[in-house]
Amino acid sequence: MSTIKFLQGDCLEWMDKIATKGKVVDVVLTSPPYNTGRPSTSERSRGNHEGRYDIHLDTMTNAQYCNWCVDIFNHINNILKPNGVILWNVSYSSDGSVNSEGIDCLWTSIADIIRKTDFMVADKITWKKKSALPNNVSHNKLTRICEEVFIFCRKDEYKTFYANKEVSSVGKNGQTFYKPIYNFIEAANNDGSCKLNKATYSSELCIKLLNIYAPKHGLIFDPFMGTGTTGIACEELRLNCIGTELSEEQVEYSKNRLREYRESI
Repeated sequence: MSTIKFLQGDCLEWMDKIATKGKVVDVVLTSPPYNTGRPSTSERSRGNHEGRYDIHLDTMTNAQYCNWCVDIFNHINNILKPNGVILWNVSYSSDGSVNSEGIDCLWTSIADIIRKTDFMVADKITWKKKSALPNNVSHNKLTRICEEVFIFCRKDEYKTFYANKEVSSVGKNGQTFYKPIYNFIEAANNDGSCKLNKATYSSELCIKLLNIYAPKHGLIFDPFMGTGTTGIACEELRLNCIGTELSEEQVEYSKNRLREYRESI
Protein backbone atom coordinates (compact mmCIF):
# COMPACT_ATOMS: atom_id res chain seq x y z
CA MET A 1 0.00 0.00 0.00
CA SER A 2 1.23 3.48 -0.83
CA THR A 3 1.84 6.16 1.78
CA ILE A 4 -0.61 8.97 1.04
CA LYS A 5 -0.74 12.07 3.24
CA PHE A 6 -3.31 14.85 2.95
CA LEU A 7 -2.23 17.96 4.87
CA GLN A 8 -4.43 20.95 5.61
CA GLY A 9 -2.91 24.41 5.25
CA ASP A 10 -1.02 26.74 2.94
CA CYS A 11 1.26 24.91 0.51
CA LEU A 12 4.08 27.45 0.98
CA GLU A 13 4.16 26.83 4.73
CA TRP A 14 4.07 23.06 4.24
CA MET A 15 6.90 23.22 1.69
CA ASP A 16 9.02 25.09 4.25
CA LYS A 17 8.44 22.19 6.65
CA ILE A 18 9.18 19.55 4.01
CA ALA A 19 12.38 21.41 3.05
CA THR A 20 13.83 20.68 6.49
CA LYS A 21 14.08 17.06 5.29
CA GLY A 22 15.97 18.07 2.15
CA LYS A 23 15.12 17.48 -1.49
CA VAL A 24 12.80 14.50 -1.11
CA VAL A 25 10.11 14.91 -3.82
CA ASP A 26 10.51 13.13 -7.19
CA VAL A 27 7.65 14.79 -9.09
CA VAL A 28 5.31 17.72 -8.49
CA LEU A 29 1.96 17.14 -10.21
CA THR A 30 -0.75 19.73 -9.80
CA SER A 31 -3.49 21.82 -11.35
CA PRO A 32 -3.31 25.16 -9.54
CA PRO A 33 -6.11 27.73 -9.54
CA TYR A 34 -6.19 29.37 -12.97
CA ASN A 35 -7.08 32.86 -11.67
CA THR A 36 -10.07 33.10 -14.00
CA GLY A 37 -12.78 34.24 -11.58
CA ARG A 38 -14.54 37.59 -11.64
CA PRO A 39 -17.18 37.70 -8.89
CA SER A 40 -19.26 40.82 -8.39
CA THR A 41 -19.10 42.97 -5.26
CA SER A 42 -22.25 41.27 -3.95
CA GLU A 43 -20.70 37.83 -4.50
CA ARG A 44 -17.62 38.88 -2.56
CA SER A 45 -19.75 40.09 0.35
CA ARG A 46 -21.61 36.78 0.41
CA GLY A 47 -18.37 34.82 0.27
CA ASN A 48 -19.69 33.10 -2.86
CA HIS A 49 -16.24 32.29 -4.32
CA GLU A 50 -18.06 31.93 -7.69
CA GLY A 51 -19.30 28.57 -6.42
CA ARG A 52 -16.02 27.09 -7.68
CA TYR A 53 -14.11 26.46 -4.44
CA ASP A 54 -15.26 26.46 -0.84
CA ILE A 55 -12.37 28.70 0.31
CA HIS A 56 -10.13 30.05 -2.46
CA LEU A 57 -11.28 33.21 -4.28
CA ASP A 58 -9.73 32.97 -7.74
CA THR A 59 -9.45 36.69 -8.51
CA MET A 60 -5.90 37.96 -8.07
CA THR A 61 -4.55 40.67 -10.34
CA ASN A 62 -2.24 39.51 -13.10
CA ALA A 63 0.81 40.77 -11.17
CA GLN A 64 -0.31 39.12 -7.94
CA TYR A 65 -0.89 35.80 -9.67
CA CYS A 66 2.49 35.88 -11.41
CA ASN A 67 4.31 36.68 -8.16
CA TRP A 68 2.38 33.91 -6.40
CA CYS A 69 3.40 31.35 -9.06
CA VAL A 70 7.04 32.42 -8.85
CA ASP A 71 6.95 32.04 -5.07
CA ILE A 72 5.53 28.54 -5.42
CA PHE A 73 8.26 27.47 -7.85
CA ASN A 74 11.01 28.90 -5.64
CA HIS A 75 9.63 26.86 -2.75
CA ILE A 76 9.41 23.73 -4.91
CA ASN A 77 13.09 24.20 -5.76
CA ASN A 78 13.89 23.50 -2.10
CA ILE A 79 12.11 20.12 -1.99
CA LEU A 80 12.41 18.68 -5.52
CA LYS A 81 15.12 16.09 -6.07
CA PRO A 82 17.80 16.62 -8.73
CA ASN A 83 16.35 15.82 -12.17
CA GLY A 84 12.79 15.92 -10.85
CA VAL A 85 10.02 17.57 -12.85
CA ILE A 86 6.99 19.78 -12.23
CA LEU A 87 3.84 18.87 -14.17
CA TRP A 88 1.87 22.14 -14.19
CA ASN A 89 -1.65 22.04 -15.67
CA VAL A 90 -2.99 25.54 -16.29
CA SER A 91 -5.59 26.96 -18.62
CA TYR A 92 -7.91 29.93 -19.13
CA SER A 93 -11.62 30.59 -19.10
CA SER A 94 -13.52 29.53 -22.19
CA ASP A 95 -16.69 31.57 -21.62
CA GLY A 96 -15.45 35.11 -21.13
CA SER A 97 -15.97 35.05 -17.35
CA VAL A 98 -12.37 35.94 -16.58
CA ASN A 99 -10.64 38.68 -14.68
CA SER A 100 -9.99 41.89 -16.57
CA GLU A 101 -6.57 40.73 -17.76
CA GLY A 102 -7.92 37.54 -19.29
CA ILE A 103 -5.84 34.93 -21.03
CA ASP A 104 -2.65 36.99 -20.63
CA CYS A 105 -2.55 35.79 -17.03
CA LEU A 106 -1.70 32.26 -18.18
CA TRP A 107 1.17 33.26 -20.44
CA THR A 108 2.63 36.00 -18.27
CA SER A 109 2.76 33.60 -15.32
CA ILE A 110 4.63 31.02 -17.40
CA ALA A 111 7.01 33.72 -18.65
CA ASP A 112 7.70 34.99 -15.13
CA ILE A 113 8.39 31.47 -13.86
CA ILE A 114 11.00 31.09 -16.61
CA ARG A 115 12.52 34.53 -16.03
CA LYS A 116 12.50 34.59 -12.24
CA THR A 117 13.15 31.00 -11.10
CA ASP A 118 15.65 28.22 -11.75
CA PHE A 119 13.08 26.38 -13.90
CA MET A 120 12.37 26.24 -17.62
CA VAL A 121 9.71 24.62 -19.80
CA ALA A 122 11.26 21.37 -21.01
CA ASP A 123 8.17 20.05 -22.79
CA LYS A 124 4.43 20.58 -23.15
CA ILE A 125 1.63 18.03 -23.27
CA THR A 126 -1.79 18.77 -24.72
CA TRP A 127 -4.59 17.18 -22.72
CA LYS A 128 -7.70 16.54 -24.82
CA LYS A 129 -10.77 16.08 -22.67
CA LYS A 130 -13.53 13.62 -23.52
CA SER A 131 -16.06 16.43 -23.88
CA ALA A 132 -16.13 20.22 -24.14
CA LEU A 133 -19.23 20.93 -22.10
CA PRO A 134 -20.39 23.54 -21.38
CA ASN A 135 -20.21 25.07 -24.83
CA ASN A 136 -18.68 28.53 -25.13
CA VAL A 137 -21.21 31.37 -25.16
CA SER A 138 -18.72 33.97 -26.43
CA HIS A 139 -19.31 35.40 -29.92
CA ASN A 140 -15.66 35.00 -30.91
CA LYS A 141 -13.85 32.60 -28.54
CA LEU A 142 -13.54 28.91 -29.34
CA THR A 143 -15.00 26.13 -27.24
CA ARG A 144 -12.14 24.72 -25.22
CA ILE A 145 -11.67 20.96 -25.32
CA CYS A 146 -7.90 20.96 -24.67
CA GLU A 147 -5.74 22.15 -21.81
CA GLU A 148 -1.97 22.32 -21.46
CA VAL A 149 0.37 20.55 -19.10
CA PHE A 150 3.74 22.32 -18.92
CA ILE A 151 6.69 20.13 -17.95
CA PHE A 152 9.21 22.17 -16.01
CA CYS A 153 12.74 21.12 -15.12
CA ARG A 154 15.65 23.04 -13.65
CA LYS A 155 17.56 24.94 -16.31
CA ASP A 156 20.78 23.06 -15.60
CA GLU A 157 18.97 19.69 -15.77
CA TYR A 158 17.40 20.05 -19.21
CA LYS A 159 19.47 17.20 -20.63
CA THR A 160 19.17 14.94 -17.59
CA PHE A 161 15.65 15.28 -16.12
CA TYR A 162 13.90 11.97 -15.49
CA ALA A 163 11.39 10.29 -17.81
CA ASN A 164 10.33 6.66 -18.27
CA LYS A 165 11.29 6.31 -21.92
CA GLU A 166 12.08 2.74 -22.97
CA VAL A 167 15.02 1.91 -25.22
CA SER A 168 13.87 0.39 -28.50
CA SER A 169 17.27 -0.24 -30.05
CA VAL A 170 20.91 0.79 -30.13
CA GLY A 171 22.46 1.61 -33.48
CA LYS A 172 25.82 0.34 -34.76
CA ASN A 173 27.40 3.68 -33.93
CA GLY A 174 26.08 3.55 -30.36
CA GLN A 175 23.09 5.83 -30.95
CA THR A 176 20.23 4.97 -28.57
CA PHE A 177 16.68 4.99 -29.90
CA TYR A 178 13.58 5.16 -27.67
CA LYS A 179 9.99 4.08 -28.03
CA PRO A 180 7.91 7.19 -28.78
CA ILE A 181 5.77 8.86 -26.14
CA TYR A 182 3.54 11.47 -27.77
CA ASN A 183 2.84 14.87 -26.25
CA PHE A 184 -0.91 14.37 -26.59
CA ILE A 185 -3.05 12.68 -23.94
CA GLU A 186 -6.77 12.01 -24.07
CA ALA A 187 -8.35 11.59 -20.66
CA ALA A 188 -11.58 12.21 -18.78
CA ASN A 189 -12.45 15.80 -17.92
CA ASN A 190 -12.51 15.15 -14.17
CA ASP A 191 -13.51 12.65 -11.51
CA GLY A 192 -16.77 14.46 -10.81
CA SER A 193 -17.31 17.75 -9.03
CA CYS A 194 -18.67 18.06 -5.51
CA LYS A 195 -20.16 20.87 -3.44
CA LEU A 196 -16.68 21.77 -2.14
CA ASN A 197 -14.93 21.97 -5.50
CA LYS A 198 -16.43 22.51 -8.96
CA ALA A 199 -12.98 22.32 -10.62
CA THR A 200 -11.87 18.80 -9.70
CA TYR A 201 -9.03 17.00 -11.47
CA SER A 202 -8.79 13.86 -13.64
CA SER A 203 -7.22 10.75 -12.10
CA GLU A 204 -7.02 9.22 -15.60
CA LEU A 205 -4.84 12.14 -16.70
CA CYS A 206 -2.73 11.94 -13.52
CA ILE A 207 -2.09 8.22 -14.03
CA LYS A 208 -0.98 8.76 -17.63
CA LEU A 209 1.33 11.65 -16.66
CA LEU A 210 2.88 9.75 -13.75
CA ASN A 211 3.48 6.73 -15.96
CA ILE A 212 5.73 8.98 -18.03
CA TYR A 213 7.61 10.88 -15.33
CA ALA A 214 7.42 9.12 -11.94
CA PRO A 215 10.16 6.70 -10.86
CA LYS A 216 9.13 3.42 -9.24
CA HIS A 217 8.02 3.95 -5.60
CA GLY A 218 8.64 7.70 -6.03
CA LEU A 219 7.24 10.50 -3.87
CA ILE A 220 4.74 12.79 -5.60
CA PHE A 221 3.75 16.20 -4.25
CA ASP A 222 0.55 18.08 -5.10
CA PRO A 223 0.42 21.55 -3.50
CA PHE A 224 -3.25 22.01 -4.57
CA MET A 225 -4.70 18.61 -3.73
CA GLY A 226 -8.34 19.63 -3.79
CA THR A 227 -10.46 16.48 -3.43
CA GLY A 228 -7.51 14.07 -3.52
CA THR A 229 -7.35 13.10 -7.19
CA THR A 230 -3.54 12.98 -7.41
CA GLY A 231 -3.53 10.81 -4.29
CA ILE A 232 -5.95 8.34 -5.89
CA ALA A 233 -3.71 8.14 -8.99
CA CYS A 234 -0.67 7.52 -6.78
CA GLU A 235 -2.48 4.77 -4.89
CA GLU A 236 -3.35 3.12 -8.21
CA LEU A 237 0.31 3.20 -9.31
CA ARG A 238 1.78 2.31 -5.88
CA LEU A 239 3.47 5.67 -5.59
CA ASN A 240 3.78 7.71 -2.40
CA CYS A 241 2.11 11.10 -2.21
CA ILE A 242 1.89 14.26 -0.14
CA GLY A 243 -0.94 16.66 -0.88
CA THR A 244 -1.65 20.02 0.71
CA GLU A 245 -4.96 21.84 0.63
CA LEU A 246 -6.27 25.02 2.25
CA SER A 247 -9.77 23.68 2.77
CA GLU A 248 -10.21 21.54 5.88
CA GLU A 249 -13.40 20.10 4.43
CA GLN A 250 -11.68 19.06 1.19
CA VAL A 251 -8.90 17.38 3.19
CA GLU A 252 -11.50 15.33 5.07
CA TYR A 253 -13.25 14.59 1.79
CA SER A 254 -9.93 13.36 0.32
CA LYS A 255 -9.24 11.10 3.31
CA ASN A 256 -12.70 9.55 3.05
CA ARG A 257 -12.34 9.17 -0.70
CA LEU A 258 -9.01 7.38 -0.33
CA ARG A 259 -10.39 5.07 2.36
CA GLU A 260 -13.37 4.15 0.19
CA TYR A 261 -11.09 3.58 -2.79
CA ARG A 262 -8.86 1.22 -0.80
CA GLU A 263 -11.87 -0.70 0.46
CA SER A 264 -13.15 -1.14 -3.08
CA ILE A 265 -10.02 -2.87 -4.40
